[in-house]
Amino acid sequence: MNLLTTSLGRLRVIGFLEGISFLVLLGVAMPLKYYWGEPQAVRVVGMAHGVLFLAYLAAALQVWLEHEWPWQRAALVIAASLVPFGTFYADVKWMRTSREGV
Repeated sequence: MNLLTTSLGRLRVIGFLEGISFLVLLGVAMPLKYYWGEPQAVRVVGMAHGVLFLAYLAAALQVWLEHEWPWQRAALVIAASLVPFGTFYADVKWMRTSREGV
């Protein structure tokens, strides 16, 4: 089954991409800016991360409403996007297990 055909699958894919962009922003782009004086990396990666972050929030809202998640689960999935590796943890902890009941 294609992950992009369901709202939960889209959330998982966007979460993966958002998590990767966050790690690249923190681990590559910011050191380039602050240690080597190359701010362009933060502009490019930061923009991509910002767009993916907003897409993640929209996808999480859609899944919350469609799958009737408790508000606590939705809040945890959204809060996970604020910490490095958080979306990967959310995928394993709350999104994969959610598929079993759907």
